[in-house]
Amino acid sequence: SNAMGENGYFQQTLLAYGRAGEMCVNCETTLENIKLGQRASVFCPECQPLKKAKVTPDHAAEVWRSFENHIFPSIGNVPIGSLTARQTISVLESVKNKGHLSTLHRLIQRINDVMSYAVNTGLIDINPISKIGDAFERHKTQHMPTIPPKNLPELMRSIAASNAKPQTRYLIEWSLHTLVRPSEAANARWDEIDLEQKLWIIPASRMKKRKEHRIPLTNQALAILDGMRSISGNSDFIFPHRSNVDRPMDRRTANNALKKMGYEDRLVAHGLRSIGSTALNEHGYDPDIIEVALSHLDKNAVRRAYNRADYLERRKKMMAWWSDYIELAKQGEQNLSGSRSLKIVND
Repeated sequence: SNAMGENGYFQQTLLAYGRAGEMCVNCETTLENIKLGQRASVFCPECQPLKKAKVTPDHAAEVWRSFENHIFPSIGNVPIGSLTARQTISVLESVKNKGHLSTLHRLIQRINDVMSYAVNTGLIDINPISKIGDAFERHKTQHMPTIPPKNLPELMRSIAASNAKPQTRYLIEWSLHTLVRPSEAANARWDEIDLEQKLWIIPASRMKKRKEHRIPLTNQALAILDGMRSISGNSDFIFPHRSNVDRPMDRRTANNALKKMGYEDRLVAHGLRSIGSTALNEHGYDPDIIEVALSHLDKNAVRRAYNRADYLERRKKMMAWWSDYIELAKQGEQNLSGSRSLKIVND
């Protein structure tokens, strides 16, 4: 890695950081011969990314896009040893001025990850931009927009009346019934479905926490799969891209559809999980089981080490209740108001 020296450009260093200097059998590119502006399949599945155990392909692609959109045009060709704090702050000011504060603070973290890699591999001696975050107002965490469960009937009516394509409506309902993250839903594959066991098994490589996630499939979820079979055709993906069946649907599709339904700033696809979490908690389900259903890891490291149960049998009953709750919401507020008559099963 030292072959690049301080003349290595920022964009080159990112490529090296993403690939950890390994040879890719597809792009046949190593750290020594990465060319400026060449994507070099930096996130190619055949490569061995430095953070492979922690970063999903979706996230890696998102990181790359953020650099392409905001960083490369200005400092992609700046020698890594010449990059200054003032220079970097100037680039980031334009992101701040657009009001994209979440993007701003993600970029600060990501740029520093690349620079730390450069230090640790001997490309540079110090990271001159380690404190650039202090030049900007601290980011206040904003929760994903969502709606309370009592507004679920309105949402179901909006979905039914929407002019969105059937596969988009199916994707939103699939997300609701399974309580997964938007990228996990959009990238769902047929080979992850076990119809005999009525399970959707998402491999660790696709999960945010890099841990396999088993999701009980309710009758309503299975009905969505039936509806998608004729639409997806021979695609490996349950929700294929409309112009290329070899690709999954864009994870932003659900968000865009919700905006068109009138939910801008009120509800995003990730907020669908919150509707389910709130309803299940309000109706007395065990919080531990709800957290597992949401694929959240216990924040207590010691407790997490000893409690590795996924409560599958109990989650089957809980998810069946949740799907029935959604079904009642489809029928309107009057039916949903009687949802407490649904039997709560915590055993």
